[in-house]
Amino acid sequence: MISQHTLRKAVSTRGVGLHGGRRVTLTLRPAPVDTGIVFRRVDLPQAPGFRVDPQCVMDTRMCSALERDGAKVSTVEHLMSALAGLAIDNLYCDLDGPEVPIMDGSAAPFVYLIEGVGLEAQSALRRYVRVLKTVRVEDGDKWAAFYPCDCFRLKFHIDFDHPALQKSGDSVQMDFSRQAFVQDISRARTFGFMRDVEYLRAHGLALGGTLDNAIVMDDFSVLNADGLRYSDEFVKHKVLDAIGDLYLVGHPLLAELDAYKSGHGLNNKLLRALMDDASAWEWASFPHRETAPEAIRLGTPPSD
Repeated sequence: MISQHTLRKAVSTRGVGLHGGRRVTLTLRPAPVDTGIVFRRVDLPQAPGFRVDPQCVMDTRMCSALERDGAKVSTVEHLMSALAGLAIDNLYCDLDGPEVPIMDGSAAPFVYLIEGVGLEAQSALRRYVRVLKTVRVEDGDKWAAFYPCDCFRLKFHIDFDHPALQKSGDSVQMDFSRQAFVQDISRARTFGFMRDVEYLRAHGLALGGTLDNAIVMDDFSVLNADGLRYSDEFVKHKVLDAIGDLYLVGHPLLAELDAYKSGHGLNNKLLRALMDDASAWEWASFPHRETAPEAIRLGTPPSD
């Protein structure tokens, strides 16, 4: 069967929050079947926690920030992208601060952390959200849409008026699988512009940003000495963000995402529009692995 998965054992890492600039420890712990992805603020009294849900997204300025019952966790998208990419269903994510550490600005450090301890198959079917009809949202000239699909397929297009981004690929299309995510998406870093730094920091954002955890550009070029990891790293990072933002539904999607200039806010708006329309989706599971669509088999690890 296509089963749920969690970690084999707990694992921790420590780093700086991109926006808050403070050091924080993240510990990932195994969780029972049907727990979902649960964030816990272990630095607060009674260690309040909550399961991810599109309705928990309270702030989408430069990240996806979640809040429920007074517990807030921001910049969750890169970790959530890694969990989606590695097909992890149940996990406790314990933090001793308000923000997931940015690490190198991509999902790769989280992938490395998780693969280092390995996954454990669980005795319950994985539950997918299958899109049944087109759902589309817009914001000015930006838009994002879901279409029915028997896999998770992404088409993403960006449009920035900057020489470095115009030299890079501005669109990407991929059928989602664990291998494709790890090789082609997970290492893509967040990016920003020197001209925006003063404004962002005045508004309490990007306080922990450096050339070690982001691609930074002046008015003409990339400032990082090591250049880009992918020739189209900019658009691939937007795909990485979208994968993480959409996994806040708490389950893998069977859908095609087509997006133009979408960001955290529009990604969440699309997810809410889908879940608010009961006729637009249904639950799906696959009791027999051999009869599941090939894309599903490629997107999940084998059961033990």
